[in-house]
Amino acid sequence: MDGNNKLIKQLLADGITYMFGNPGTVEEGFLDAMYSYDDFNYITCLHESVAVAMADGYSRKSKKASVVQLHSGVGLGNGIGMIYQAMRGHSPLVIIAGEAGIKYDAMDAQMACNLVDMAKPVTKWASRVTHKDSLLRMVRRAIKTALTPPMGPVFLSLPLDILDEENFEDVVPTVTIQTESAPDICTVNKVTDMLLPAKNPIFIIGDGISCADARCEIEELAELIGAKVYGADYSEVNFNSNSPHFMGQLGHMFGDNSKKVVENADAIVIVGTYVFPEVFPCLTNVFIKDAKIIHIDLNTYEIAKNFNVNIGIAAHPKPTLKLICDDIKSRISCEQKSDALERCNILSELKKNSNQNIDDGTVVSEFMKQLKQSINSDIIIFDEALTSSKYLNYYFSPIKDGSFFQTRGGSLGVGIPGAMGIKLADPEKTVFAFVGDGGSMYTIQALHTAARYGIDIKIIIMNNGKYQLLRDNIDKYWTERQIESHSYPDCFNLDPAIDFVSLAKSLGIADGIKIECIDDVGTGIDKLLSSDTAFIVDLKTN
Repeated sequence: MDGNNKLIKQLLADGITYMFGNPGTVEEGFLDAMYSYDDFNYITCLHESVAVAMADGYSRKSKKASVVQLHSGVGLGNGIGMIYQAMRGHSPLVIIAGEAGIKYDAMDAQMACNLVDMAKPVTKWASRVTHKDSLLRMVRRAIKTALTPPMGPVFLSLPLDILDEENFEDVVPTVTIQTESAPDICTVNKVTDMLLPAKNPIFIIGDGISCADARCEIEELAELIGAKVYGADYSEVNFNSNSPHFMGQLGHMFGDNSKKVVENADAIVIVGTYVFPEVFPCLTNVFIKDAKIIHIDLNTYEIAKNFNVNIGIAAHPKPTLKLICDDIKSRISCEQKSDALERCNILSELKKNSNQNIDDGTVVSEFMKQLKQSINSDIIIFDEALTSSKYLNYYFSPIKDGSFFQTRGGSLGVGIPGAMGIKLADPEKTVFAFVGDGGSMYTIQALHTAARYGIDIKIIIMNNGKYQLLRDNIDKYWTERQIESHSYPDCFNLDPAIDFVSLAKSLGIADGIKIECIDDVGTGIDKLLSSDTAFIVDLKTN
């Protein structure tokens, strides 16, 4: 059996049944071979960024590795932006790309490119198969590396002549590394010693909580010591957003915003994230002099990366947090328990006072309110609404595991294909993608893939005819630099206007509706929810 067939058999042995890609000439051998396997599915995408984003969504929901096929250097180049966001989000993607063959290395021919070096900056590991008897060995290494925390995308270059040769390797499942490690009791005691006396404890948590299935443990610990909880690099349901302890997410743009949150904290627990993930972070220490800082993560690179910590624990968050909870419960004094309860009560009052009604009479608010009232089953939401996300988060509070996903890594365009990948991973659930008009245009080709494979997601385009986020950011820029406000740059506008319903129809999505005023909302939602195929709503938000 040649390497093309062995490659497919290896992926099936690892439970990988989807390959997301854009076909190319030098990959034709295994693309042809895979159609002999009824249980293997190739998802054709019209652009490489769509393939990567779909695989990212699939991995985020399924918690499994997914495979992306890109075409040589040009395909890899087209996908690099989305690979970067998968790296920032720690998605276990196995990205493969074909090349003409090892025998052509010296020729510097058409499309010749050092694929490995090209992929290295945006992947956890990148390599090339150079011998036919190491094909499956390298594929298994790629899968194992992608799935080992800190998870992330990997890249493997597959020369055509290697795949065409007869292969005698055994197909065996890839070994996955067990990482459910925990610190020793002495370290746990030190953490407890720092937390119990704290008067203003703060937790900073991220997607490492969801990945480790440690939400129950972090919620219990926050309640035990009466801590405020903030999200950073936070794009999934890592904490009950309705809990009085959850104070929302730190800003992603300016470090001074995060500094204001932590500058009075005397104990800081960081779990499953890094500090701080802003575009313009503070270069000086943001914590008070005597603050006790504990960082727990399987990603040792992030521990004390930017700021010093008192205790750094390279361990799995779930058993580690449980040990800390148990130790605190066994050692907390009556006075400390009373102080923690008082903090919890104060946070409860703050939560009540902060829950202001966001029903401001806009089309967006009315749409979200009526949609919430009309849905009577569990749904999954992918939020790339950006400047309209406050309405989405208000009416659809992220509280259930695996039900709410956001964009991460700074990439635009992941919303539609990401939601499609989630739908493939959980086909019984209704999946909604809320995306901005500008962001949608980075991967609008994904609609063709949705139509081709009957992926019936519900897409709501938040259409304001501009890059509103850029306007918001430049407002802050002008304020910081004491620049008088003036007209926005013309490149922030989306002119001429885009007809999303007609555009979707041209790509195979026949069902859609424009909602331009509040009177249109009820009818639009009825049509949206009654459709059993992919449906697009062009929601005018200004």
